Amino acid sequence: MADQPVFDPFRQSFTLISGDGMAINITIPELDAFILYSVQISINHAAQLGASLIILIVLLLLTKPDKRRTPIFIFNCTALVLNVLRSLLQCLYFTGPFSETYAYFSLDYSRVTRSDYASQVTITVLMWLLLLFVEASLLLQIRVVCVTLLDFYKRIIYALSTCIAGLAVAFRLALSIENAKYIVALESQFSLHWLASAANITTSVSICWFSLVFVVKLGLALNQRKKLNVGSFGPMQIIFIMGCQTLIIPAIFSVIQYFVPLPSIDSNVLTLVTIFLPLSSLWASASVDNLRRDLPKPENHGKLLSRDTTVTTGLLIGEKFLSDPLASSESMTTGASHSNPPSPISTHDKHLYADLEAQHKA
Repeated sequence: MADQPVFDPFRQSFTLISGDGMAINITIPELDAFILYSVQISINHAAQLGASLIILIVLLLLTKPDKRRTPIFIFNCTALVLNVLRSLLQCLYFTGPFSETYAYFSLDYSRVTRSDYASQVTITVLMWLLLLFVEASLLLQIRVVCVTLLDFYKRIIYALSTCIAGLAVAFRLALSIENAKYIVALESQFSLHWLASAANITTSVSICWFSLVFVVKLGLALNQRKKLNVGSFGPMQIIFIMGCQTLIIPAIFSVIQYFVPLPSIDSNVLTLVTIFLPLSSLWASASVDNLRRDLPKPENHGKLLSRDTTVTTGLLIGEKFLSDPLASSESMTTGASHSNPPSPISTHDKHLYADLEAQHKA
């Protein structure tokens, strides 16, 4: 007598009957996979929602009233609001009729309301708008960081940054349009995998490019600060650190999405950048206020210089003060051309606040 197959209760199946009487066989592992996917992606978007909401509240509370009209503040707040709305709608998707067990397995969405369709189309639009404001914020950061460069270098960096950002926004717009068509018609004329991959790749390249500019330019500034014997954390180091974070962490998430099967891991890339940009602005602004408060008064600069001439000797190289190696020659000043030579503190201030003044005026 042949051996009977061993019954595995964890892999048994059950049958659903569709509206037209067709039988749909579903196994327990398939049902478990559907539930696990819904739980994982809901946790992911809920975490993004909470983090974005907290940073938005902190930004609104800690930003001074006179800084709330600047473009960088408007772009950062708008990006956070868009990310909160996007994450909220994503969470609602997995508690709505689209994610009901019968609708998912039978592909019968007859009970999905028009408002549910509209909310899903809104998600695709919000995703594009979020990228648009993130890229605009990064372009403003580039303008601030490169304010001391020669015009030639400025034009090259601005042109490349605009092209890279525009390419990422264009691919995301195309993906949003095709996604909206697919949601409404529940079918697509071609596969959207290559378009989604292209949108993710161009977004990652854009973030890495902007952060590379931050790292290179501000790395030179940190080297200059080291020569000036400035050891404390300043605004340049703060933006440098945040630039490294926006380069490394989102890049890691954008790469591992092709190797780690986690639901919607690519959505974390924009969320991380959206969170880090306001944090760097708040940190740098707080450091500027502390440094300005601790600076000696102008009338005491001459006394400080006369008491400590060894510092001046360390600052001067060939009777010229240290300057940004990529800055124009007009920013170089000599100690012999003034009747009252500038003190080390006043020279340090000029280098320290050069980039930040542009940000305050933005």
